[in-house]
This record gives sequence, C-alpha cells and structure tokens, in this order.
Amino acid sequence: MVVAAAAASTPFSLSSAVFTRRRSFRVSATLSREPSPLLRAAQHTVDSYVESGMVVGLGSGEASDLAIRYLGHQLRSGSIQGVVGVPMSARSASEAAKYGVPLKHFRDDFQIDFAFHDADAVEEGTLVSVIGRRTSTTQEDDYILLQKATDEAVFLIKDEQYKSGLEGSIPVLVQSLNWLAVAEEIDDLYLGDAEVWRRASVGDAGPLGGDFPIVTSDGHNILDVIFTTPIPSLANVAKSLDNIDGVVDHGLVMKNRCTVVIAGETEVRTVTLQTSAVEGGV
Repeated sequence: MVVAAAAASTPFSLSSAVFTRRRSFRVSATLSREPSPLLRAAQHTVDSYVESGMVVGLGSGEASDLAIRYLGHQLRSGSIQGVVGVPMSARSASEAAKYGVPLKHFRDDFQIDFAFHDADAVEEGTLVSVIGRRTSTTQEDDYILLQKATDEAVFLIKDEQYKSGLEGSIPVLVQSLNWLAVAEEIDDLYLGDAEVWRRASVGDAGPLGGDFPIVTSDGHNILDVIFTTPIPSLANVAKSLDNIDGVVDHGLVMKNRCTVVIAGETEVRTVTLQTSAVEGGV
C-alpha cells in the first residue's frame, strides 16, 4: 500500500505592508526556503526512529551529515534527551562534535540501538545496500565494518539510487599481502561482467593502484569490483565474495531489520525489508 503526502505549499511571511495615498497597499512577501529532499529525509529519520536514551550509530555522507545536525538541534531544544552517538567514521565524529551530539567510541561490549547511514545504492525488493564506494578519505574500512555492527539500520538515499539491476562498483577489503591473487580470483569469477581495480590513494592510477594504493588503518587494500552490466542479484555477489580466501569484508550490507528512507522531490518514502513496499510518506 502506498501512502505518501505531497510537500506542503510554499509558506511565506508578510515582511511589510506599506499603504499609499490611494488607500491601496503593496505587500512584500518573503518566501521561506523549502528544505531539500535530503534534509526532509534526514529530519524524518530522526523524528521517526530516534528516541530519548538511545545509543545511535552515526553514518557518513551528505544525508547523514544533515541528520546529525538535526539530531543536535533536537537535543539542544530538549525535544529528545540522553541520546549518545557512535560515529561510524572520522567525518561523522566531526559533524557530531560540531553540532553538540555526545559521543561514545565503538566497542564490542555495548549495544547500538539504531543507526542511520548513507547508501550508494539499494537493490529494489531485497534492500541489499551498497556502501563504501570511492571517497577522498582512507576511512573506508572502518566505515564498512562499523556499519555492519548494528542489527537495525536506516539507509538514506535519493530516488534514483533505489532500483533493480544495479551497476557500478562494489568495494572489497582484502589482505594487502596477497591482494593480487585475490584480485585475480575475483576477476576470474566475474570474467566479462566486471573489472577489478586496486584503489589508489590519489587519482586513478590504473588497475594496480599505482605507486600509492590505499592502505587502510587495519592494513587492508581496497579492490573496486566494477560491474559493467546489470547485476542480477547482489545477495549472490555477497555470497561469492564471502567464500574467497583473503577477502576481509565488502560493501554489500544485508540486514534482517532494515528500512530505506528515499528522498524524492515532493515526498519522503520509507521501504521496509519485511514488505519491500512503500509504507508511508511525509
């Protein structure tokens, strides 16, 4: 069942009313700026899923930045209280500190109640999410591994990022000592459907990653498995990668409890894993 409410009409404020000698008047109306689709999605996520006293995983990306800022605003206003954030990356830690969200560093011995993240793409129907595509930082290993540490998550995406038959890259964390053998095995697995490049720290340095490949804080290399044809099933790709020796992890996320918040131009839609159907809108 689809339930979605269109965006409200543009509000305005009456900033001045000046009467003339002809007993008429002119009005100067200042139009209020409409929030962006991602901002509406971020606000909806915080308002709908974050409750007082929660430990919240703070993801990275444009929408997550907006959600962190809005969460800080809600904490300062007293709308919610006692929330503690667990940053998933240096970027989210910086945003949280800037906007007044109390922080805890991740440990294996405490429970994260809920987490929100940006996704690069989400497969329609299955809600398998792709995260960790190329960024300008070297925090990709922490970002991928920490995002998988929570049982329940909301992924924030734009309308065009939710579809079946996804293409593009899947990041794969591999042991750096035998990265080439792992890359060759992945290349053989998807021969004709994908290319395998070791991610460089600066620019595009070719399939081998050039002289300065990314080495993560845990000593891993990152392989980008770049699919040039639509992927029939992300779940099958994840299963295949999990069975390869030397693969530490990858950017495919499958969760039992998952919601996708989709930022459309006129509405925010939510899709749950259980139904894979639009449940509501704002």
